[in-house]
Amino acid sequence: MIDTHRSPMMQWTPERAILLAGACLMLGIAGGWCIPRLQIGSQHPPIAGAANTATISTPQGTKTSPAPAVPTPAQMQELADAQAAPLLDKLKSDPGNPDLLTSIGNLYYDAQRYPVAVDYYARALKARPSDAAVRTDMGTAYWYMGNAVAAIVEFDKALVYEPNNPNTLFNRGLVKWKGKTDGAGALADWEKLLAINPDYKGKEQVKQMIAEVKQHTALK
Repeated sequence: MIDTHRSPMMQWTPERAILLAGACLMLGIAGGWCIPRLQIGSQHPPIAGAANTATISTPQGTKTSPAPAVPTPAQMQELADAQAAPLLDKLKSDPGNPDLLTSIGNLYYDAQRYPVAVDYYARALKARPSDAAVRTDMGTAYWYMGNAVAAIVEFDKALVYEPNNPNTLFNRGLVKWKGKTDGAGALADWEKLLAINPDYKGKEQVKQMIAEVKQHTALK
């Protein structure tokens, strides 16, 4: 699917996919649930789990190249700066452009520069406050910064504009559970998500998380 908030230069390449997958593996979340921004925007179903990788079969007898090394934070920063440079030039003549601000925020989110990403998302939301996808991304950035309260505030605001947004419900439930130990709140969000989205692509995963929360609650 296409992320409408991405600039054309943000097309996926195998190298970039490996870079960001490695970054997610380095980051980690308590309980092993990782919610990268690239999969939680309005156009992308969220996928939890830091190790969600596809298995590629290789015919016997063929040689394979070693996997690229996981990039360092400095390398990710350098990549984000390089990709943001032309957008920042455009922003000089149009400083309130929400699309430019969002695209820059996305770049820095992907580089795990979450405070920088939040700054650009906040500026984009000043121009377009009803953008639930950007609010969801900003809330998720706050989560990775260790601020569950601010994350939930942004998810709540996003749901004012789009009450049934499945990705916002998914992420708010995750932060309620992992950040606030609010099992009831998490279950309410995830059960609503499945009720209004019977064909949700991450349905089985959500069911597993619901089962985990119910099991944990039953053991208390």
